[in-house]
Amino acid sequence: MSLESVRAFFAEKAPDIAVIVTEQSSATVALAAEAHGVEPAQIAKTICARVGEDIVLIVAAGTARLSNRKFKDRFAAKPRMLDAEQVVAATSHPVGGVCPFGLPTDLPVYCDRSLSAFAEVVPAAGATNAAVRIAPERMAALVNAEWVDVCE
Repeated sequence: MSLESVRAFFAEKAPDIAVIVTEQSSATVALAAEAHGVEPAQIAKTICARVGEDIVLIVAAGTARLSNRKFKDRFAAKPRMLDAEQVVAATSHPVGGVCPFGLPTDLPVYCDRSLSAFAEVVPAAGATNAAVRIAPERMAALVNAEWVDVCE
């Protein structure tokens, strides 16, 4: 279902972008970088966090780390990570396949500035062995993301 919702998202909004399904897992940044032949930083990881009662998605470079201080400065709250079950409930995507595409409901999406260093990034695509290649600016535009600086 999750991979299918991502495929439907791209079929409707960006038919020129292909969902890449690999034989090998890309569930971690290291595995994804190896599977797609890119540097780990080029993997666009999606972090699911709770801010108060709201769930937000932060898309950041694979090697970036969420900064509690920067996050709190931006959102006026400490980030609370969702567990695997909550991630699936919120996004329909399994951990390792979480992305801002094909979500069952609209969630606020934020792209961290760490992504701007790259002409192309590789976010997951709804499964632990699926991804897309996309320019960070285009990804942000497709999911109505706001650019933020919340990582180190």
